[in-house]
Amino acid sequence: MSRMKQLQARRRTLLRRCEAQREDFAARLAQLSPLSVLRATADGSAARKLRHPLAWVAALGGMLLLGSAREVLTFVLWTRSALALAGRAARLVRLLTELRAPRAEP
Repeated sequence: MSRMKQLQARRRTLLRRCEAQREDFAARLAQLSPLSVLRATADGSAARKLRHPLAWVAALGGMLLLGSAREVLTFVLWTRSALALAGRAARLVRLLTELRAPRAEP
């Protein structure tokens, strides 16, 4: 029975460690919210870092290591489509605001 008690004590220890890691991960994930990234890009240095091509290559490589290639490819294509759609929507809004703007009389 002492072996069972040792295993239960080890299980409790591991569960506490998992909970501490889960809390740490949640705190780190909260720091990476889109709002905090936008605040970080307000100064020029962070914006330059986000635009660096090697940063995107490293991020894509990390995603490939953490997930399956199919999931990563699906995510990249979905993101590309969403960005294309957002660009078209921005262009349409710009066109509509130009059309609705008052015209200067000669």
